[in-house]
Amino acid sequence: MQNQGFPEDFLWGGATAANQIEGAYLSDGKLPSIADAMPGGKKRFKIMGSEDFDWNISKHKFGYPNHKAINHYERFKEDIALFAEMGFKCYRLSIAWSRIFPRGDEEVPNKAGLNFYHQVFDECLKYDIEPVVTISHYEMPLVLAKDYGGWKNKKLIGFYKRYAETVLECFADKVKYWMTFNEINSAYHFPLLSQGMSYGDGAENMTDVMQAFHNQFVAGAYAVKKGHELDKGLMIGCMALYATTYAYDSHPENQWERLKSNQEFNQYCIDVQVNGEYPYYAKRMYCDLNVAKLDITSEELAILKDNTIDYIGFSYYMSTTKNVVDSSLEIVAGNILGGVRNPFLKSSEWGWEIDPLGLRIALNELYDRYKLPLFVVENGFGAIDQIKEDGSIEDDYRIDYIRQHLLAIEEALCDGVNVMGYTAWGCIDLISASTGEMSKRYGFIYVDFDNELKGTGNRLRKKSFYWYKKVIETNGSEK
Repeated sequence: MQNQGFPEDFLWGGATAANQIEGAYLSDGKLPSIADAMPGGKKRFKIMGSEDFDWNISKHKFGYPNHKAINHYERFKEDIALFAEMGFKCYRLSIAWSRIFPRGDEEVPNKAGLNFYHQVFDECLKYDIEPVVTISHYEMPLVLAKDYGGWKNKKLIGFYKRYAETVLECFADKVKYWMTFNEINSAYHFPLLSQGMSYGDGAENMTDVMQAFHNQFVAGAYAVKKGHELDKGLMIGCMALYATTYAYDSHPENQWERLKSNQEFNQYCIDVQVNGEYPYYAKRMYCDLNVAKLDITSEELAILKDNTIDYIGFSYYMSTTKNVVDSSLEIVAGNILGGVRNPFLKSSEWGWEIDPLGLRIALNELYDRYKLPLFVVENGFGAIDQIKEDGSIEDDYRIDYIRQHLLAIEEALCDGVNVMGYTAWGCIDLISASTGEMSKRYGFIYVDFDNELKGTGNRLRKKSFYWYKKVIETNGSEK
């Protein structure tokens, strides 16, 4: 069948997160977020997942890179101008909850925070760039984690509801596309980032994790409700981390592990938000995970049922391979989750297996199951970039990675899948969520900071900058 190409209204762009680019963590009334309490360094996740971690910001030997990040708070006009130069049709970003409600439990929002995002959205619209906004992206006010215990506490439903309704009311005339929580299902493996629960305070307790999921589902449904009340044309979506899942071989036990893992990780959170009810397999899943009875009310179930999402946003970086039969197989790293090494795939420097066909499979699996528009809102290649003597940055490895994944999207479109758009992750270099480093770079734009955030901070166009500009100019026909 002839490839039909990308539709004319395809949303080309890039993606970032407030806590990874803005810096200015105590400016204009903002208070710390959970991201501001996360130390940098390759052992970041190991530290945060241990009993030694607490939410107090002290003089950690690895420092706190999110405090400064790339200083986008002061340089957003310069950065958005570069996005416009590439021809972005959209820009996926997030609002820092702790700029709007610094503690999270206030009744009145911080006007300076709202004013900042008015300026950001106006700057995007000046260049005809559609903002695509994540309401909560691995960032919540630190007070809500320290004093309330994170999302296992039902009080957070009301706090998020107030926050979401505030930003929706303020920006509904400027922002059409919204997402409720970033990679909500990542908490299945690492609850600290999206649920604000540390080790010893719920992170290791699957009952708390599942209760936190429920509370987030309800809170997100309130955001959908408000958005649709304000403007039926607003599109409110969910956002999940999707990892196409394979069985290592045809052994029935490995096949069953693949199916079960797919339900638990890839499908559960999306099922609830799309269908407005818990899936048939939930009770057995709770049993297998030793989840005690959850606090779920009939009113909350009604809110879920009546306020389902309009589209599915998801990140895709890698696939994962499941094995429960052969304990001698090598385990590999990944984006939040790992698996056994897939002998047919190559890996990045960080151990993430590269699988473009897995994205085509993911798109087909999601569309077949949900029949909703899909938006690839994160995909990209983290690598160590080197500046040549002439100032150029030859990142052909990034171009090749993204090209192969765009070809996979193109094939999925030809398969009949409804794909709204593509926003490359870290379109400008930013602080890595997993390591807190600058050296793991994703951007088309190089930011001159090292891992200690020393440097000029100057923005430099990489080879991929010009390549992606041509991709957008030709609506994907030239890759």
